[in-house]
Amino acid sequence: MARAFLVVMDSVGCGGAPDAADFGDAGANTLGHIAQACAAGQADIGRAGPLRMPNLDGLGLGAAIRLASGMDAPGFDAVPVGQWGAATEVSRGKDTPSGHWELAGVPVPWEWTYFPDKVPAFSDDLVSLVCRLAGTDGILGNCHASGVPIIEQHCAEHLRTGWPICYTSADSVFQIAAHEEAFGLERLLKLCQDLAPHLHGMKVGRVIARPFTGVPGAFKRTANRHDYAMDPPGPTLLEWVQAAGSATHAVGKIGDIFSMKGIGKLWKGKSDLDLFDHLDALAVSAEEGSLTFANFVEFDSLYGHPRDVAGYARALEWFDTRVGAFLARLHPGDLAIFTADHGNDPTWRGTEHTRERVPVLCAGTGAGGLGLRAFADVGASVAAHLGVQAQGVGRSFL
Repeated sequence: MARAFLVVMDSVGCGGAPDAADFGDAGANTLGHIAQACAAGQADIGRAGPLRMPNLDGLGLGAAIRLASGMDAPGFDAVPVGQWGAATEVSRGKDTPSGHWELAGVPVPWEWTYFPDKVPAFSDDLVSLVCRLAGTDGILGNCHASGVPIIEQHCAEHLRTGWPICYTSADSVFQIAAHEEAFGLERLLKLCQDLAPHLHGMKVGRVIARPFTGVPGAFKRTANRHDYAMDPPGPTLLEWVQAAGSATHAVGKIGDIFSMKGIGKLWKGKSDLDLFDHLDALAVSAEEGSLTFANFVEFDSLYGHPRDVAGYARALEWFDTRVGAFLARLHPGDLAIFTADHGNDPTWRGTEHTRERVPVLCAGTGAGGLGLRAFADVGASVAAHLGVQAQGVGRSFL
C-alpha cells in the first residue's frame, strides 16, 4: 500500500495569480524575483551567486514558474523528471488557513474579517474584552504591525505595565505578544484560547500567541507560538484519510491550522531544521497507507515578512539540499508533493503575503506537465493515490 507526503513550503509562490491586482499584488513573484536578485548579485549575504535548487528544479520547479507567470527564472532550466504544474487559489484570501484548507480539498466559502489599517485598529468593545480576559487595564499596540518592530517599540512598557501587545496585519488575524516570564506563557496561551471563540464568531481566522523573552534591545521570539484557528468549513483530506482507517501525521503548524481535525500524531520543533528531521524520519517509518502533511514556516516568518531576500534564498537552498536526501528515503510507490499556500515576495512593497499561484511538484508518479490546476486538486490527487474517497471539490491529476 502506498504512502503520501504533502509538503507545504510556506509562502513559496511562483507569481501569475489571475486576480493578483485585486489584492494589490499584480507582478509579485516570490521565487522568480528571488532568483533574479540572486543572479544579479543582490543576495550575496551568507551565500553567493545564482539561486541553486537542483532537486526541486529537477522535479519541475523552473517549469512551474514559467507556467504560472511566464518568467524564465535564472538558473532554473532543468528538464523535469517529476510531474509538475502550478495551482490557482479560489478562496478570497492570501492567508495560511485559506491556502492549506483549499490544498486539502476545502475552499473557504466566506469572506474573512480584516481589521482596518488605522490607529486604533480594534474597537473599544474588543479592547475591553481583551483587558477583562487578561486582567489588565489596557493593551499596547492596537495597530497593523510586523512582530519584531512592534515588540521592540513596546517591550519596555510591556515589562513595566504588564499590558499585552496586540496587533494585526493584512491577514485576518489578532496577534498577542507577551513576555514568557514577566507575563507568563501559560497566561498568554489561555488569553488567546479564551479570546478565540469571540473572534472566530466575527470571522477573524486566527488568534496567535507570540511569546518572547529577553529585555528591550535584546529580546527574542520563542518557538512557543501557538495559533488558535477557526475550524475548516468542512472535512478535509486529513479527515478523509483518518476516516478510511489510515494514519495521519502532522509536521509543524499543520495541527494549529487544522485545529487538530483529522490529525493522528503531531510532530513539532523549534525550527524548520527540527521539522525536516521529523520528515526524514517519517519517510522511513510512516505506516503504509498513511498521510504525512508538513508545513515549513520559516520561509514566510523569518524571511518573507521582513523582506530579507538573501535570507529567503539561503533557506530555499538549504531546503533543496534536504529534499534530495528525503527523496532517497522514500519507499517504492510513495507520492511526495511539494507546494505552497500563498506568496510572500521579499522584493515586494510592504510586509504582507502576496497573491500568487503556487508550484505543484510530484515525485513518485513519473514525469510530465500537469498544467494549471486548482489548489483543491492537490487534496483530491493525494486521496486518489491513497485509495481514499475524496469529499472536496478538487479533481485528481494522477
